[in-house]
Amino acid sequence: QVQLVESGGGLVQPGGSLRLSCATSGSIIRFYAMGWYRQAPGKQRELVASITTTASVSYAASVKGRFAISRDNAKNTVYLQMNSLKPEDTAVYYCNSDPVRHLSWGQGTQVTVSS
Repeated sequence: QVQLVESGGGLVQPGGSLRLSCATSGSIIRFYAMGWYRQAPGKQRELVASITTTASVSYAASVKGRFAISRDNAKNTVYLQMNSLKPEDTAVYYCNSDPVRHLSWGQGTQVTVSS
C-alpha cells in the first residue's frame, strides 16, 4: 500500500515562507496528477495546488502567486513552496492525487501562521 508522508510544516510569522514535502513509499505517484490540500479548523478540506504528470500546474485563487507546487519523480516527492504566508493559510496540509482516488491520506503537516 502506498503511503503518503507530509513534512515541513511549522510555526511561521506572517510574510514568512515554508517548503512542504510529500514523500511516497513507491514510485506510483509519477502516474498521477498530484495535489496539495489543506484543512483549517471547522472547515472542509480544499485543494490549493495541483500538478499534472507533465508538470502543468494550477492553483486556488487564494494562493495563486504565493505558492508553487513542483514534483521530482526520481525522488517520488511532491513539494509546495509557500511564500508571503498569511494567518488564513493556517491549516493542516495534505497531499494526494488530484482527483482523490484510492491513495490513503497521510497524517498531514501543520502550518501555523502567527505573530
